Amino acid sequence: MAFHVLQKNREGGQQLAETLASAVAEVGLCQDCRTLTETARCRLCANGKRDDGLLCVVESPADIVAIEQAGGYSGRYFVLHGRLSPIDGVGPEELGLAQLLAKVRERKPEEVILATNPTVEGEATAFYVSDLIKDEVGSISRIAHGVPIGGELEYVDGGTIVHALQGRRRLS
Repeated sequence: MAFHVLQKNREGGQQLAETLASAVAEVGLCQDCRTLTETARCRLCANGKRDDGLLCVVESPADIVAIEQAGGYSGRYFVLHGRLSPIDGVGPEELGLAQLLAKVRERKPEEVILATNPTVEGEATAFYVSDLIKDEVGSISRIAHGVPIGGELEYVDGGTIVHALQGRRRLS
């Protein structure tokens, strides 16, 4: 990208640099969910039609975008900005877990959905968060992992198949 901008579109490169500088100066964290926003509260937190009984915990603002684009979820969010990784020096303090606990105690959601990625660190984070809030909320759930819609079992890795089998649901 840098070579293209320098060779063929210096004007576009200058505009990109100005836009990035503006974003760095003006974009901060939502005071409620901690996603990226230009205002004190993001548009999702400011929306009074969202379901206050649901709280979805995600690793990054990009996860919120993916969930919102998929549709079907109308609850609230909390962004961790990472996942537990002691090797990288990321502990509960860096993820704002005290802030999450305070939010759960204040809002008292009916269900907290743990939507961390299905990595070792993501699973450890989900387990830690679940243990942290278990006495504060009625229901804690984990997003399902498994075979993608349209996928064929013969092309899916073994770990994904194991998760799909463990997370199966009864049809009748």
